[in-house]
Amino acid sequence: MTTVVWGALPYVAFVSLVAGLAWRYRYDKFGWTTRSSQVYESRLLNIASPVFHYGILFVLAGHLIGLFVPAPWTLSLGIGEHTYHLFSLYGGTAAGALAVAGILLLVHRRHTRAPVFRATTANDKTMYAVLLAALIMGMVAKLSHTSGNGYDYRETIAPWARSLFLLRPRTELMAHVPVLFQIHAVIGMVLIAMVPYTRLVHMFSAPVPYLFRPYIVYRRRDPGQLGPRPERRGWERIGG
Repeated sequence: MTTVVWGALPYVAFVSLVAGLAWRYRYDKFGWTTRSSQVYESRLLNIASPVFHYGILFVLAGHLIGLFVPAPWTLSLGIGEHTYHLFSLYGGTAAGALAVAGILLLVHRRHTRAPVFRATTANDKTMYAVLLAALIMGMVAKLSHTSGNGYDYRETIAPWARSLFLLRPRTELMAHVPVLFQIHAVIGMVLIAMVPYTRLVHMFSAPVPYLFRPYIVYRRRDPGQLGPRPERRGWERIGG
């Protein structure tokens, strides 16, 4: 079971991510979007969306640092284990709480604004549920191990995560990881596998063509024309 969950499931999630992105780009290029509902309601969205996006960006940054920056590197920068633990505990919890608050506001908006609710799909509901579960379980796992320097996941979970990219998964490292962290990791892998098939796919979008698009040509309005052009009967002469 350990080999399946910690040695096979991560690669299943990764294959689903890569294959799903390729399939989505090939067959649903015009659906590669958040399916914005701003046209239905914008006041609450203008609050909830930034709260969620800033929170989730900090969460992702924290995970990247925690999993892929080894402890000796931070120690060489003068960041001790206790300092790192405090920053991870309070910074990570604050970022998670911010992301959760943003999601709850978005869900509240979808349930209280009829046009937005009608535009909500079962896919959206599933995505919100899994994303919320991953965030909440991560905070619960972190807050359940606060004594001393907390649970040092950089000695188990982080080396396991890095070993996956070397194609030599060290599954034994995850065998004795606290259950809450294990659940958080499994939900995270499920979320990664789901990304290409949900509105979360927009995180892989970048407006690169915008940098190379042609200039927009603006034509000067005739100063004597204050309103719309008057209708003319018959054919209009070219250049007239």
